[in-house]
Amino acid sequence: MKNLVSIITPSYNSTSFISETIESVLAQTYDNWEMTIIDDASQDNSVDIIENFVKADARITLIKLDKNVGAGDARNRGIEKARGKYIAFLDSDDVWHEEKLEIQIKLMEDSQTPISFTGYTIMDEPLIKSKSIINVPQSVDLKEYLKTTIIGMSTAIINRDIVGEFKLSSIRTRQDGVLWIELLKKGYTAIGLNMQLTKYRSRKNSISANKLKAIKRIWYIYRKYAGLNLFYTFYYFMFYIINNIQRRYFQ
Repeated sequence: MKNLVSIITPSYNSTSFISETIESVLAQTYDNWEMTIIDDASQDNSVDIIENFVKADARITLIKLDKNVGAGDARNRGIEKARGKYIAFLDSDDVWHEEKLEIQIKLMEDSQTPISFTGYTIMDEPLIKSKSIINVPQSVDLKEYLKTTIIGMSTAIINRDIVGEFKLSSIRTRQDGVLWIELLKKGYTAIGLNMQLTKYRSRKNSISANKLKAIKRIWYIYRKYAGLNLFYTFYYFMFYIINNIQRRYFQ
């Protein structure tokens, strides 16, 4: 019997994209999944769109928050409700390849992997033109993650039977980076599958689009959550800069 996969999707003002995201889940060849969408007090009509999908498929549920709490806490609400052995993450503007879950869960079942992630493609906002292809290594430990921050949130799956209970930080951005640092600090290794099974939508006005702010956040996370001193912060930070330039412009 296939193990249940719990898909966690935070959503905020996602009218333009949420349908494509949900449809990519409905198209999965691996069908034993539940999808929890957490609406983070949206001001548009995305809740109406999501509710139509909820009515059509019992595997999809919606949690509506009264106030905006940010993606980290929104994901935590979904994790609290999750029933699956596996926790998968999918942002409300990204889409999966139809065989994503089937391929990735097979890898995790065969190798008893605690955390897995895949390659992905960064697309323009309409999902028409590819901007860059992100390749990933076979495995990543804490040191390698600090050098690359290579794990894409919408590509990642966690085996809760191995990792145990976990939650994300309440910080507004880069909660994913904090999560991977905290888990990898426990000695886990994340296994990479170098197949582009997710399309990331590059949005002009997204929080992550400001590169200078993103760089500052990485420095802050290395200091506060990885607990690095100034020397090692600078050491890993330089690797992070170099690897991100290579990944986005030379692959």
